[in-house]
Amino acid sequence: MPAELDDATLIERSLREPETFAVLFDRHAPLLHRYVTRRLGPSEAEDVVADTFLAAFQQRGGYDGGHPDARPWLYGIASNLIGKRRRTEAALYRAYLRSGVHPAEIPGPQVEDGLNTLAVNRPLARALLRLKRADRDVLLLVAWAELSYQEVADALAIPPGTVASRLNRARAQIRQALERGE
Repeated sequence: MPAELDDATLIERSLREPETFAVLFDRHAPLLHRYVTRRLGPSEAEDVVADTFLAAFQQRGGYDGGHPDARPWLYGIASNLIGKRRRTEAALYRAYLRSGVHPAEIPGPQVEDGLNTLAVNRPLARALLRLKRADRDVLLLVAWAELSYQEVADALAIPPGTVASRLNRARAQIRQALERGE
């Protein structure tokens, strides 16, 4: 029965029955892991996902039950944790630019579905590296996590208009960089 409940109900129930929170983990951890792997590489992804769910569990009492989908909340926590590791993310992009091999492609457990944007396009990796962190977060939450503008706004605690302007700026910078062939 818990698997059929929406996220807000699960979180509320987990306040009385903490083990119910595991359903939320099972529901969202795989896609969150994929997103974090794309941002930081597989070596960091396990820790960030674990830390995301630990923080979510600890903060679940403050969750806004008016949001039945917890993805924006979880991606917001993950984005904050990724931000604390921005040097790791920048190093990942630089390593990719030097080697041409994205860490998600290194043999081992399969963490991607084969459609890895950076693996196809080195100039895109360079352009992403040059974006401001706030713009990169918005762009990648839309492109890789497939969140809507409103969900990104909820995740990052910014107005939807700010999401739109950051996304527009990021797309323009990426487009210019790719057109220049950088």
